[in-house]
Amino acid sequence: MTNPVKSERLQLSDEQLGEAMRLLKGSDSVELKVSIPVTAQRATIKGLPIDPVEAQPRQVFFFDTPKLALNEAGIVVRARRIQGGRGDTVVKIRPVEPAELPEELRTSGSLNVELDMSPGGFVCSASFKGRSDGKAINDAVAGDMPLRKLFSRDQRTFFAERAPAGIELDSLVPLGPTFVLKGQFTPAELGRKMVVELWLYPDGQRILELSTKCLPSETFQVAVEARHYLSSRGIVIVGGQVTKTRAAMDFFRSELDAAAASA
Repeated sequence: MTNPVKSERLQLSDEQLGEAMRLLKGSDSVELKVSIPVTAQRATIKGLPIDPVEAQPRQVFFFDTPKLALNEAGIVVRARRIQGGRGDTVVKIRPVEPAELPEELRTSGSLNVELDMSPGGFVCSASFKGRSDGKAINDAVAGDMPLRKLFSRDQRTFFAERAPAGIELDSLVPLGPTFVLKGQFTPAELGRKMVVELWLYPDGQRILELSTKCLPSETFQVAVEARHYLSSRGIVIVGGQVTKTRAAMDFFRSELDAAAASA
C-alpha cells in the first residue's frame, strides 16, 4: 500500500513525480489544494473574488475510538451537517492502492478514488459517500440513535471489511464538532470553480484551504494554471502544508490524552 507523501518542499522530486503519475492512472479524480498560513489568510481572502458573508456554515464530526485506532489505520469516518438541514457522510480509506480495490467496487459508481495533491506532497484515497440530514447526525452524536444508522448498508460493509478487528461503528465516539465556512467562486482567468474552506478548531487554530478539482489527465495543466492565477492575486504558496483532517485529529488526540490523564 502506498503511503502519503509529505514534504516541506514546494516541488515534487523525480521519484515522487513518478509515483504520482502512477497513481493518477488509477484515480477517478484529482483535488489540488493549498493551505494558507494564518499570517496570510486575511490578505488572501481580500485578494480573491469571494464574499465572506455568503459562506456556507457547516459542522463536521469525526468518529473514532478513544485511542484513535481508525486514524492510525488510515480510516476516516465523518458526518457533516450543512446549512438548511442537509447532511452527508463518508467512510474514507487512505492511503490506498487503486489496483488493490475490487473491480466491482470500482465500477459500482459509489466509490471515488481521488489523488489529493498539495505543494510537495500527495495521497491517494478511496471515499464511500452517503446522504444524511442534520437531525439524524445530531441524534447519532447525542446517542439517541445508533451511529451505524447514519451510514448506508454499502458504507457499513465497506467499513467492516477494512476496519481493525473488533471495531464496529456503534463503538465509535464523536469528535467535534469542528466549525467550517465554505465558499466558492469561478474566476474568468481560470475558467473553473475554486473552493475556499475556513476550518475553525476548538482550540482556536484555523486553516484556510483553497482547492479545485479536475480529471487525472488535466492535473499538471490545471496545477500550473491555478498556481499562476493565485500568484497574480498576490497569494504566495509556502511549505509546511497542513491538511484539515490531520489538524483535527491532532487536536482530538491531545484532548483525549488529557482526559485520560485526568481520569
